[in-house]
Amino acid sequence: MGDKNTGFYGKTTINCHGRLLDLSTPRVMGILNLTPDSFFADSRHKITDELLLSCEKMLTDGADILDLGGVSTRPGADAVTVDEELKRVIPAIEAIAKRFPEAILSVDTYRAQVAKQAVVAGASMVNDVSAGKLDEGMFATVAQLQVPYILMHMQGTPATMQQNPQYENVVLEVLDYLVAEVAKLHALGINDIILDPGFGFGKTVEHNFQLLQGLDALNITGLPVLAGISRKSMICRTLGVKPADALNGTTALNMVALIKGVKILRVHDVTEAVECVRLFECFEK
Repeated sequence: MGDKNTGFYGKTTINCHGRLLDLSTPRVMGILNLTPDSFFADSRHKITDELLLSCEKMLTDGADILDLGGVSTRPGADAVTVDEELKRVIPAIEAIAKRFPEAILSVDTYRAQVAKQAVVAGASMVNDVSAGKLDEGMFATVAQLQVPYILMHMQGTPATMQQNPQYENVVLEVLDYLVAEVAKLHALGINDIILDPGFGFGKTVEHNFQLLQGLDALNITGLPVLAGISRKSMICRTLGVKPADALNGTTALNMVALIKGVKILRVHDVTEAVECVRLFECFEK
């Protein structure tokens, strides 16, 4: 099926451990942070009934994917050991997979060991903010696991990424980087790849808006694109609000992202994102 935004023939399904996820319609990924220091307090969860209730609500509200992460990647976040990340993530994935066996779970990690154990525990997608740069074993591990891989652009590391990021042309540089990494993944036999331009990761507010304006350039790859804009600083700094008050801004920019061809919205607020997708589909008709 051709992508009417680009005229290119894009990938419309991904195989999540035997379950096909159709991306011809945009999908919603709900964020579940298993950390004590995520930038948005309401997204933090511990492995309790509260976590399972949050999962149930997101799935009932229409989330297609749940993304679980045990390490905060905000600038200045505390370092977390592999063992601590595993303690946060693996029991949570096991509990969610047991309670909601039909749910598609994604593990948000840049460590190959965590990715591997998470998939064994019930995850069927790997979301790596570092695109393999923080663990040289990640690409080979994903090739072995044969699960979809979210490849994200980040300039620098989580600790350094907001220290004066520089670009001559942010859209072109992000696209060139992602295309080069996709070639490496294809060479390893990894074909279910989702591109994430990395809003807020090594980019100023101005860079983020330039990237959003040129986001449809990524469609030339024929691969699905994910946008993670939810409650981020490009909204908060522009509007002068805190993350807790950035839902309206998030919805506005999510609609722009959908118009630009994005296939997955990664969000803290599932109901509003699902409504955004429904309105977008009516707009497209």
